[in-house]
Amino acid sequence: MSEGDFVAKMAGSVGALPAGEWDALTDGGNPFVGHDFLAVMEESGSVGGRSGWLPAPIVIETPDGRIAGALPAYLKEHSQGEYVFDHAWADAWHRAGGTYYPKLQISVPFTPATGPRILTRQPELARPLLRAAEALCAQNGLSSAHATFIEPAQVPLFEDAGWLIREDIQFHWENRGYASFDDFLAALSSRKRKDIRKERAKAQEGLDIRAFSGAAIEPWHWDAFWRFYQDTGQRKWGQPYLTRQAFTLLGERMADKILLLLAFEEGEPIAGALNFIGAEALYGRYWGATVEKPFLHFELCYYQAIDAAIALGLSRVEAGAQGGHKLARGYEPVRTVSAHYIVHEGFREAVADFLERERSGVQQDQLWLGSRTPFRKEG
Repeated sequence: MSEGDFVAKMAGSVGALPAGEWDALTDGGNPFVGHDFLAVMEESGSVGGRSGWLPAPIVIETPDGRIAGALPAYLKEHSQGEYVFDHAWADAWHRAGGTYYPKLQISVPFTPATGPRILTRQPELARPLLRAAEALCAQNGLSSAHATFIEPAQVPLFEDAGWLIREDIQFHWENRGYASFDDFLAALSSRKRKDIRKERAKAQEGLDIRAFSGAAIEPWHWDAFWRFYQDTGQRKWGQPYLTRQAFTLLGERMADKILLLLAFEEGEPIAGALNFIGAEALYGRYWGATVEKPFLHFELCYYQAIDAAIALGLSRVEAGAQGGHKLARGYEPVRTVSAHYIVHEGFREAVADFLERERSGVQQDQLWLGSRTPFRKEG
């Protein structure tokens, strides 16, 4: 079949598309681009409505109507929940008399985790999918299209299409064949080993930390976690992104891909961390607590995640955006990539110049951070 045998279009939602056809576009290794997760975001009201995230998946269909390729995409009225910050671009374009919003966002809502952004089993459809996104922008007065947290293998597809590339840094834990947490600690400097052991002992003092997955996750666990999630959301950004129903639906449809950690004090849950299990990585997403405990955040979100990744045989832990404090706890700086298509030629040139200057600083930061990891230095 040639490229001309396919038809590109924008669908109204992922949930309205056949789940089997959508999931057949991926290898199933990343939980966030699956039909279940994206449909839950829609059905729960976490996206759509007044959220500023309007589902707009772009699909390529065969002549008989089957989906051959897709971009998980959204029309955005703001730049919230993306974790790749383009507010300065929006301000500059508005000052120049342009309209930055709405824009097209190719990503997973509220999820700064690397993954595929071009979903297809036919590599030759990558370019037509990106051209469809560009056409959607041009035909509907959108300023730009943005693909964020692109898995490394797909970055060349965006480069070849002429999209602008932006680099940033996250902190990931890499599993170098560790058999246990103590095995991991043995790779650290003596002082860092002692520090981490002290933190873990202090965090666990008087608490019972339990892990739940699959059928072991009960409705009251979600009730408890919702309280923790709301507390964190209100302190960090004023309003949590996900609705309460989202957690119920995730538990119903994706429980086997979820690891829920809860800390109990005298039988009552006081804190929790929500992780998603992929084929290669454990993805830490949300955490919260109703009682302040020293180092409990580090224990639930970082150390327990390492324990779980080792037990599950996973190659890494992605613990979310930002957080230089992860460095001292064995999480290393890694490059993350986003790609950007700007419709207006002059604006595109200005953004390209900015990215060139920014890239040098990001690369220097990564080198500096890499030199400050807690691992034992040879010699």
